[in-house]
Amino acid sequence: MTDAEWAVVRDLLPVPGWLEGRGGQPEGYCHRQMIDAIRYLVDNGIKWRAMPADFPP
Repeated sequence: MTDAEWAVVRDLLPVPGWLEGRGGQPEGYCHRQMIDAIRYLVDNGIKWRAMPADFPP
């Protein structure tokens, strides 16, 4: 995902509660990496277990 695409998508994602002081724990994975993994999955039509190791589990 290019930086320009990420700038558009980032604003559409909800703000985590812990950043707004509502409690909770920080996410374990970067949102951009998760979106990239989903795009890779849809583009290649593969199963989750066949995902490359450089994407989050």
